[in-house]
Amino acid sequence: MNKSINRNIDAFRKNIDDIDEKILELINERLSVADEIGKIKKKGGTLVLDTSREKMIFQRLLSLNKGPISPDRLHHIFAEIIAVSRGIQTPWIISYLGPEAEFTHTAAMNHFGHSVSFLQQDGIRDVFHEVARGACRYGVVPIENSTEGTLNNTLDLFLKSNLKICAELYRQGSYDLLSRGTGSIKELHVIFSDKRAISQCRKWLKRNLVDIRLEKCLSTSKAVQKALKEPGSAAVAGKDVGQLYQMDILESNIEDTPHNITRFLVIGRDAVPRTGNDKTSIMFVTPHIPGGLHRVLNPIAQAGINMVKLESRPTRNENWQYLFFADLEGHIEDKVIEDTVSEMKGICLHLKFLGSYPRAITSY
Repeated sequence: MNKSINRNIDAFRKNIDDIDEKILELINERLSVADEIGKIKKKGGTLVLDTSREKMIFQRLLSLNKGPISPDRLHHIFAEIIAVSRGIQTPWIISYLGPEAEFTHTAAMNHFGHSVSFLQQDGIRDVFHEVARGACRYGVVPIENSTEGTLNNTLDLFLKSNLKICAELYRQGSYDLLSRGTGSIKELHVIFSDKRAISQCRKWLKRNLVDIRLEKCLSTSKAVQKALKEPGSAAVAGKDVGQLYQMDILESNIEDTPHNITRFLVIGRDAVPRTGNDKTSIMFVTPHIPGGLHRVLNPIAQAGINMVKLESRPTRNENWQYLFFADLEGHIEDKVIEDTVSEMKGICLHLKFLGSYPRAITSY
């Protein structure tokens, strides 16, 4: 490399150093302002996680972005800065459904950043319990998958819980065939994975690994751990699990449905202010009369509210009695939503407000 090229590179590196110093100075300035806001919030008893404000920040930055940085990367950078700001205001512990590096964990990290503490739980019930008793500020749990439907266990736990839905997250699920020390699919004799990953990759596995034994594990993390110990084996898992255990990728994106999305809920004790682009979730039991469900839903139709989800579950208290879960477009602070939910409550045997929260704008 000649001296002219070296001088040019040195000049650019000096420019980068100068920019980095400005970025560092501005980040520290931002954190100082965030600290002052935190002190005001603490005096006034205001919630620290203001998802409505954070959503406005992201939307504004996305509208201002004219450079080469992608929306997802821009979101990731500022999510981390905001997470550090929250950490200055108050230390947080976030409970999530484990294992580590699987989809719920990565969705939680993408939303809250890496500057908070995460506490892994073995079950969804444990996530609810830790948040309800105050050991964790918020919890992250899966609620539904675009190909496999709703996780009824999560719905059931809202029956007796006083926790509210504070935010929703979406994550695109992708699976790789992972191994270490195995150079080719032809060398494999067993594939490890969990029930859900096998189900979502069934066509690919049947087409490409027809004579290879499939062994189910409790999680994809457990599957990777088994594959590490057994020569001639591989695991089906997400890329984050593969990176955690330093696995090699034999095949990538082997899921049958390319755009498989999982929806997660952030649960907590806070009421979230309106943003103008929100959802409201409720659960209710219809009266024992002909056309009971139609009667309960009629106020929604009359008010012109868009119902984006309706799910039913047996109440388990009485045979053939069903509990319904609904997501409505709008916020409980919107008069039309408040009035409609109030009218429905007068018709239902039971109605419970589960929370109003901003609609997710990014799928990780």
